[in-house]
Amino acid sequence: MDETARLAGVDDVHALRRLAAASREDLAPKRGGDVVDRLDPHRDDPGSRLIDALSRSDSSVYLGTIDGTAVGYGLLTVKTVSDGSLHAVVDELFVEEDAREVGVGEALIDALIGDAKSRGARAIQSLALPGDRATKNFFESQGMVARAIVVHRWLDED
Repeated sequence: MDETARLAGVDDVHALRRLAAASREDLAPKRGGDVVDRLDPHRDDPGSRLIDALSRSDSSVYLGTIDGTAVGYGLLTVKTVSDGSLHAVVDELFVEEDAREVGVGEALIDALIGDAKSRGARAIQSLALPGDRATKNFFESQGMVARAIVVHRWLDED
């Protein structure tokens, strides 16, 4: 099998929309997934964020493939922070369940890190949901460590 990551383009819109929808389905049963979904301004059209990012100079979208078939994606945004340096954020990273643990995620994160470095970013970060040990372990295997914990409480359940 050939696991690769490549920059996505306008010819990949259909695959990106399909994968974004699959990502939201995958998110739903995870602890904290309901909050992420409620706060997502793209919840009714999850692919729109990726499609918009294709034309933004501060973003990159990568497609993860196995033997040329799209099975995952990553979205990176790079912004200038208060000290004037560039900071990269992996806004979204998703690999279909059947394609996990074969190297697609690694190919995607390597491409995203390479992109961030080529833009001059000093750091890169992402989000892992609470209890999602696989995602946390994946990011830690890439040298990324937790720097903050987001806490949440439903107010209508008192």
